[in-house]
Amino acid sequence: MTRLPRLVGKGRALQLILSADMIDAQEAYRIGLVNEIVAKDNLIARAEAILNKINANAPTAVKLAIEAANRGLDVSLAEGLNIEASLFTQCFATEDRKEGVAAFREKRKPNFKGQ
Repeated sequence: MTRLPRLVGKGRALQLILSADMIDAQEAYRIGLVNEIVAKDNLIARAEAILNKINANAPTAVKLAIEAANRGLDVSLAEGLNIEASLFTQCFATEDRKEGVAAFREKRKPNFKGQ
């Protein structure tokens, strides 16, 4: 019962938990429980599109962004910002960062190597 309040707020979470009310997809979207609503026939294609977009980014940056989001949930804002700054420093020191900047300047797609 600790994840739901973080997603939708304490009051809304308690109402859902204690009342055992079912909610539909529209309400789940409205309260931030789901990111988007996709037709059943488009579900796999949409998931693959999101995955392809993520995979186009530097692997180290993706990994560190996930780490920052996960670690930042369990600490104060100040501590979370320190974690984020530390992970940004690690990301900034990568070869992929240099490749990303070069690709941007040259108006081409980057060729990230996870380094």
